[in-house]
Amino acid sequence: MVLVAGVDSSTQSCKVVVADAETGRIVRSGRAPHPDGTEADPADWWRALQAAIADAGGLDGVAALGVAGQQHGMVCLDEDGRVVRPALLWNDTRSAGAARDLIAELGGPEAWAKAVGSVPVASFTVTKLRWLARHEPDNAARAATVCLPHDYLTWRLTGRMVTDRGDASGTGYWSPAENAYRPELLRAAFGRDLALPQVLGPAEVAGRTPEGVVVSAGTGDNMAAALGLGLAEGDVVVSLGTSGTVFAVSAEPAADPGGAVAGFADATGRYLPLVCTLNAARVLDAAAALLGVDHDELSRLALSAPPGADGLVLVPYLEGERTPDRPEATGSLHGLRLSTSTPAHLARAAVEGMLCGLADGLDALTAQGIRVDRVLLIGGASRSEAVRRIAPSVLGRPVTVPPAGEYVAEGAAVQAAWALSGDPEPPRWRRPGTAHYEAGPVPAIRERYAEARERILSRPPARG
Repeated sequence: MVLVAGVDSSTQSCKVVVADAETGRIVRSGRAPHPDGTEADPADWWRALQAAIADAGGLDGVAALGVAGQQHGMVCLDEDGRVVRPALLWNDTRSAGAARDLIAELGGPEAWAKAVGSVPVASFTVTKLRWLARHEPDNAARAATVCLPHDYLTWRLTGRMVTDRGDASGTGYWSPAENAYRPELLRAAFGRDLALPQVLGPAEVAGRTPEGVVVSAGTGDNMAAALGLGLAEGDVVVSLGTSGTVFAVSAEPAADPGGAVAGFADATGRYLPLVCTLNAARVLDAAAALLGVDHDELSRLALSAPPGADGLVLVPYLEGERTPDRPEATGSLHGLRLSTSTPAHLARAAVEGMLCGLADGLDALTAQGIRVDRVLLIGGASRSEAVRRIAPSVLGRPVTVPPAGEYVAEGAAVQAAWALSGDPEPPRWRRPGTAHYEAGPVPAIRERYAEARERILSRPPARG
C-alpha cells in the first residue's frame, strides 16, 4: 500500500492525515494547535507541523506529502530567509484602509476585477503589503521575499520557494485569467519589487524532504477542500469553519466588479469563484458561550424555537465582515422583545444569522452564472444538527452533508497522490455515508435579515 500525507495548516491548528493513495482510506492522523490571533510567527506553524506529524505516527512509509494552508496571509522574509515580522493572517483587518486606497488608485473595482479577477479587501496579501510599507517602513525595507503560509511550509520542507495557481490567485497580484503574476500591482502597493514564489502546475512536484518524501506544489485551503470533495461543475460548497465560504469549480474565470465573488483559480487548472465571510463557526461558539451551554445544547435550543425566531435577527459581524466589506462592523441583534428574550430564540437567531450570510454568498455566485445542482455543507459547524436542519430553509435548497472529515488535509493528500502518479487527472476517492436534508424555504428569514443588514450597510464605513 502506497501512503500519502496531507497537511491542513489552518488559522487555529495544523492537521495531518495519512491515507492510502489508491483508495483514500485514512490510516492515521494527528493535529497540533496554533496560537490564537490575527498575526502569527511562521515558526509556530513549522513547530505545529512537526508536532502534528509526530501525532500522526510520523512519515515512515509515506511516499508523498502535500501542504494546504490558510489563504492570503503575508509572510515577509529578508535576504537571508529570516522572517521580518509576524505574518498578518487573512482575518487581520488593519489593512482595510489600504484596500480602499488601492482600489481607488487603480481606477475602481472594475479595474481590479479585470486585472486579477477579484476586488481586494483587507484579507488580500496586496493590501497587507501596502499597510506594511506605510506603517512599518523599517520592516518593509528589510523585506526581500513575500510568500503565503503554505508556501512557507513547503519551503521549509524542500528548500524551494514555490506556490500553486490556486493560492497565488488570492494575493491580489496574480491573474487567474492570464495565469501570471501582475508585478506592477505589487509595486503599486509596496513601492518596489519583491521576490515571489514560482507558480507550479497542478500536479507538479515541488521537491523532496531531506528524508526523500515527495512534496507536491500545495495550495490554499479552499482549493484543497474542493480537491478533497472531488467537486464537479454544478457542485457548490458551503463551508462553515472559522470563516464561511461558498465556492464552486468553473471552467471559466470569474470577475465580479461588485467584489462579492473572488475570482480565484483552483488546484486542477480550472477556476474557483468564491465568496468568503469572516463569521461562521465562531458565531455558534459565541452564542454557546453567551448562553453558558455546549454546542449540543445550543443545537437543541435552536431547534426548539420556531423558524425565524419570532422576528429575532442576529447580524453576526462579530469580527467585522469581509462580504459585505465592513471590516470595522460589529454584530447586532434586532427584534428583541420580552417574548424573544429566551435562550432558544437567541440560539435560533445565531444559527439563522450565520446561514443568512452564506445564503447571500450563494446568491452572489448564481448572479455570476454559476450553476447549482447540489449544495454540499461542510466544516466544523456542519456537525450541528440544528445547522443541518435549518440550512435548507435558509439557503432555499436541499443540502448534502458528506461524512465528517478533514477535507482540506484530505485534498492536500489527493494532490500529493496526483503528483506521485503523474496522471492527467487527480484521483477521486469515494466518501460513503453522505446525508441529505430537505426543508421548505422560509423567505421571511432572509427578508428580515436583509432589513437588519441594510441598516448596517447604510452607514458610511469607518475610515482607517
